[in-house]
Amino acid sequence: MPAMRRLVVTGGCGFIGSHLVRLLHADPATRVVNLDACTYAGNPENLADLAGSDRYALQVGDVADPAVLDRVCAGADAVIHAAAESHVDRSIHDAGPFLRTNVVGTECVLRAVQRHRVPRLVYVSTDEVYGDIPAPHRTPETDPLRPSNPYAASKAAGDLLCLAHHRTHGSPVVITRGSNTYGPNQFPEKLVPFFLSRAERGEALPLYGDGGNAREWLHVTDHAAGIAAALTRGRPGEVYNLGGGNERTNLEVVRALLQLAGKPESLVTYVADRPGHDRRYALDSAKAARDLGWRPRVAFDQGFAETVAWYRANVAWCDRTRTGGWREWFEQQYGQRLAGAGR
Repeated sequence: MPAMRRLVVTGGCGFIGSHLVRLLHADPATRVVNLDACTYAGNPENLADLAGSDRYALQVGDVADPAVLDRVCAGADAVIHAAAESHVDRSIHDAGPFLRTNVVGTECVLRAVQRHRVPRLVYVSTDEVYGDIPAPHRTPETDPLRPSNPYAASKAAGDLLCLAHHRTHGSPVVITRGSNTYGPNQFPEKLVPFFLSRAERGEALPLYGDGGNAREWLHVTDHAAGIAAALTRGRPGEVYNLGGGNERTNLEVVRALLQLAGKPESLVTYVADRPGHDRRYALDSAKAARDLGWRPRVAFDQGFAETVAWYRANVAWCDRTRTGGWREWFEQQYGQRLAGAGR
């Protein structure tokens, strides 16, 4: 019988992290340790079905705490570092938590991997590190990093720390940079669940600017599969773009959402744009296809329809998830914008 593989996933209670944990756990020869601080966007309910498994363990803790990292990294076969503060709007209001988790936390993970001689580290990054990409260019991994907002800057700092550790210490780190990700279990501050929940109640949908900001959309199961492919086939010191292979404006996505939900487009309310809002992201993912054998498999129309159906069938999940200071946050971010906007 082959030896049990022990994998550590940081941020495994989050959106992408929880889907990744479930994918890795599907291998009967794998045990997954999930290190998550369980902050507002880290929801243990996302993995409630694994709670009774002897091949899954949740360790509540901070990735910036070396003592916690020592406990989970000792004896690990690999670490997948997916923990991050990820909401751009929140980073604009207060970059402090982003610097702690995304920069200091990443350095702490790198040091723990080095101390415990973990054979492989995958760092989950984002296409936002490249900044605004003029059409028709698609960004290869060799393009410079030009982050436009504090969130993207904190992730770019993590990328550079990983590459520096590889160069200086020979750290076995692989980086993935994924495009906009959608699917079930996403915290309801992000565009799809946020707008859908408001549309269901007949409330205004505050769309930044003219809605023309373009993104590639990647289903969360495809994103998790790309990270898993980097874990097994990626080369240390290398970066792999994981793009959705499509491009849609935010307005096109919102119109598709309203059509699927049977709600009127009159709910769209154009509000003042956020500072530093990149107009376009677009990834060249040829390297991941060539070296990892990875391509997105979920067609957008199918995946998006299934995602909308999931949120409409899980309103209670969204309501339970949107707790604490949600209303205060909404008023801070959108109150004045909506007050001064017209549909």
